[in-house]
Amino acid sequence: MKEMYYTLQGEGAHAGRAAVFCRFAGCNLWTGREQDRAQAVCTFCDTDFVGTAGPGGGKFATATSLADAVASHWPVQAGGTRYVVCTGGEPLLQMDVPLIEAFHARGFEVGVETNGTQPAPAGLDWICVSPKAGAPLVLTAGDELKLVYPQREPEAQPERFEHLGFRHFFLQPMDGPARAANTAAAVAYCLAHPRWRMSLQTHKFLGIP
Repeated sequence: MKEMYYTLQGEGAHAGRAAVFCRFAGCNLWTGREQDRAQAVCTFCDTDFVGTAGPGGGKFATATSLADAVASHWPVQAGGTRYVVCTGGEPLLQMDVPLIEAFHARGFEVGVETNGTQPAPAGLDWICVSPKAGAPLVLTAGDELKLVYPQREPEAQPERFEHLGFRHFFLQPMDGPARAANTAAAVAYCLAHPRWRMSLQTHKFLGIP
């Protein structure tokens, strides 16, 4: 586990919702090392998922110990439905049914943010898939598809995903030096294709994790 913290979900359909974030270390589309970025399948990742030294990070020997650690971040007597977001890196390289059941036993709804290249274990309450150009898409159904936009490769154009079995379709402007232009392009696409909605990284505007 790279890091674990309590914050507001910044993106997608659950934007603004309180959640414990579990960031799993490791990804199958990039090593996380800058010297390998140019050769990676996913070259635009903006997340540090290397190692276990982040806040709340570490190695957990059992599903129950990890679930207990997540529960310890939720405010006592906070009310509302507990929610844990499993992200990465690529969380589905490590998640399994016993972990999901351990989260459920502690009253958590379980969401996952995945690149969609791995099958999902049973029991997840929310599946968000963010496809990457050049990577095989195994998860073709779920709750939301969140496409970082624009990706220049033809296999990552929005129209290639509209037939898939998702309830929500989001475009999220690619961060970086061209963020303003990418945001304008995403706005224009959503206006021309109203099935798609904008997803902004509101946590970055708010200055929270």
